Amino acid sequence: MKADPAIQAQLLDVAELDARIAQLTHQLKSLPEIAELAALTAEESERTNRMRDAKIRVDDLTKEQKKADADVEQVKVRRERDRSRLEQGLITDPKQIQAMTHELESLERRIGVLEDEELEVMEMLEAAQMEHDKAAAEVADSVSRREELEARRAEKSVSIERELEGARRRRAEAVGGVDAPLLALYDRLHESRGIGAAALRARTCGGCQLTLNAGDLAVLAKAPADEVLRCPECDRILVRTSESGI
Repeated sequence: MKADPAIQAQLLDVAELDARIAQLTHQLKSLPEIAELAALTAEESERTNRMRDAKIRVDDLTKEQKKADADVEQVKVRRERDRSRLEQGLITDPKQIQAMTHELESLERRIGVLEDEELEVMEMLEAAQMEHDKAAAEVADSVSRREELEARRAEKSVSIERELEGARRRRAEAVGGVDAPLLALYDRLHESRGIGAAALRARTCGGCQLTLNAGDLAVLAKAPADEVLRCPECDRILVRTSESGI
């Protein structure tokens, strides 16, 4: 393959820009905030689930407390009704009075049991509410930290993307005038080897960093200036320079 030496030299600029583009792309994908956000998202999800479970328990215990309150009130109403009938003398039969008295004693005991249950539910509700409030505070903290991380990531991303856009624009300009077959060869080598073209300096390939032996150098030295050379070690396009040493 033939190409003007100046065109071949353009490939070194293209390779440098491609290296910078790869570096910036890697930076964009590996910002420390990305890993931190992934960990924080998992933590936030766990905290949100815990808050949701606590809320369900609070709701269940709230219903249970309302029922316990209603049960206590219902028995108290019945007790007050029976006591009022006795105090007003509405019951005169001794047996009925005795039965009513026994019933009032039973109602008092029932009220005591229900109030104990009511108190137990209230204590459980208070503990559940505290657990929910703690989880909610932790979720709010995670959200705040996530928003801060997202802002930092966005700020860094904008800067990198701006530089990346500039590098891509310069790359498009750098390939101007490069023949399609040569550019296709370069792109294929860049895709497979990471570096498509490298300079020969001090008898060393800038791609594989290997110093060429005397036989290979002799072959390269005899090649016409417009011949596109390939590194005998890594097969990359080898661009001759004033420092090639041949």
